[in-house]
Amino acid sequence: MKKRRVVASRGVRWWRAVARLSLLDLRWRVGLQIGVDAACLSLGLGAAYLARFGQSPVADVEFWVIAFLAACLLYFTGTALHLYLGRYRFGGFDEVLALTCSVGLTTVGIVIVEATIGRHGPLPLGVLPLAGAVGLVGMFGVRYLWRLAEQRSRRRHRPDTEPIIVFGTGEGADRVLASMLHTPDSPYLPVALLDDDPRTWNLALGGVRVRGGRDAIATVAAQTGARTLLVAIPSADGTLLREITMVAEDAGLTVKVLPRVVDLIDGRVDVRDIRDLDLSDLLGRCQIQTDVSSVAGYLTGKRVLVTGAGGSIGSELCRQIHRYHPGKLIMLDRDESALRAVQLSIHGQPIADDEAVVLCDIRDVQAVDMLFEQHRPQVVFHAAALKHLPLLERFPGESVKTNVWGTLAILDAAVSVGVERFVNISTDKAANPTSVLGYSKRITERLTAHVAQHARGVLVSVRFGNVLGSQGSVLRVFASQLAAGGPLTVTHPDVTRYFMTVEEAVELVIQAGALGGNGDILVLDMGQPVRIADVARRLATRAPRPVEVVYTGLSAGEKLHEELFDDDEHDIRRHHPLISYVSAPPVERRHILDLDPWGAPESTRAALRVLARCEDLDRQPRLAAVIPAQPRPDNAPTAVANER
Repeated sequence: MKKRRVVASRGVRWWRAVARLSLLDLRWRVGLQIGVDAACLSLGLGAAYLARFGQSPVADVEFWVIAFLAACLLYFTGTALHLYLGRYRFGGFDEVLALTCSVGLTTVGIVIVEATIGRHGPLPLGVLPLAGAVGLVGMFGVRYLWRLAEQRSRRRHRPDTEPIIVFGTGEGADRVLASMLHTPDSPYLPVALLDDDPRTWNLALGGVRVRGGRDAIATVAAQTGARTLLVAIPSADGTLLREITMVAEDAGLTVKVLPRVVDLIDGRVDVRDIRDLDLSDLLGRCQIQTDVSSVAGYLTGKRVLVTGAGGSIGSELCRQIHRYHPGKLIMLDRDESALRAVQLSIHGQPIADDEAVVLCDIRDVQAVDMLFEQHRPQVVFHAAALKHLPLLERFPGESVKTNVWGTLAILDAAVSVGVERFVNISTDKAANPTSVLGYSKRITERLTAHVAQHARGVLVSVRFGNVLGSQGSVLRVFASQLAAGGPLTVTHPDVTRYFMTVEEAVELVIQAGALGGNGDILVLDMGQPVRIADVARRLATRAPRPVEVVYTGLSAGEKLHEELFDDDEHDIRRHHPLISYVSAPPVERRHILDLDPWGAPESTRAALRVLARCEDLDRQPRLAAVIPAQPRPDNAPTAVANER
């Protein structure tokens, strides 16, 4: 016990010593600050005296009395405004405001004293405001020089920092420059600014000068020795980043970026937020403005079902829908591992008896019907589908069973329980389709439009392109190939694709569910298409060892350039700047049921093509004539089984 008391006593003495040192330091700084301000105010009075009388005030005793009185008044007013109590940072904007008020009150006090003394006072009343203004300018000047010297000393005494070129002169650049210059342990030292706007080329921020546009990247890098370029434009899109990155990498620079605009608005951007450029930045960084009130209106408190919940789109749908506090979120998938993973990502722990996690195959019509009767969902997001294009070309019957008949089963079950909103997830391959995947997804768009004609709720389809990092995505393929040492395989040197991050795509899908009209197809704005060969080359240059890019040729059904709209569709944007509205000609149920997935692959592909492309199938030969009749399994959907 005695030992503990001794240790505690030592701790108290240590804290007291620290407090005394801090108090001495504060008193020293406050005393210096008062002395500097009093000297500046006295100089202002002297300058006013000299301007009025044309002679030095040194021998005038009454002048020194007024100067002493002014210093006392400045001390008292400054203390009352907490100017000399260590509340404000020396040279900060808050201190400048308090200083202005203090000098103003001091000047008024001197004027009152002068008026009391009478006309024989040392200074005329009209000169005193000028004296206060001159003194205030002197105080500002001292603070500016202090801040400038402090800033330069920080830059000079950090030899271990990495020189960096900053591209951009907007608010993002201003904030990150201040952070780099004022953070003692900042790993970066800005040595030059660049901007494509010629009007900024004479600008300097924090003592760092703008030295040209993107054409000057290589020259400035050679002159400054910088090996890193920071794109300080949080709102920069993929096109701008690709162009700047190409120039910077040719100059041997590593490119880094800032966080997004939402972080900039909240004021959280500093040197610690500077990060490496990733592929999602190069492929697009569009900001989505979601009408939260409309989304919450149809999701909050509702029973929501997501099919394909274990996939990349379905799992992100579940995570984002969960934020809007649905009454119940039912997650359906046939992959048990994927279901467990999405449950963990939402709840943080596995829940063994969670009735909202459903293991089910949408091909099983009876199981789907029982599921909908049990949970009676009010909102359905249908994301379950087979989407591997080359495999579906080989096995087109599987696309019929899952993509077409599975969608029909989900649609029928949803309508039978009176669903309020139904969102069918489609793909850009459904526009002018040339593949089995495109045919099947175009058929689901037409099928949704057909069922919507007789449904009480709102049924829509949402069409968008490739999703970054999704299962089967080209980026995942490239990552696997890089891990194996290459080569990177690209189908064609000129092949292009639309890309969007999964978070952006799902946010727009949820928004589209609130904005779509019955039977509509909503097409998400995917930005500009990206050349896959450029992506492959950029990844190859970043690999730790040389990696070759090999061209394999387009596979069957694959397009050189994807499209978002059919030839007869027009880009109409009614409510949201990133969502277009088109319509699909309905396809009747009997044509869907004529499909036979057990026939020859060539015949199945031909039937899908006819069903996807023809608007008036009554003028076409019966699909049964296209596909030779084959024995059907007992569980195949029939007109009777699917009628409600």
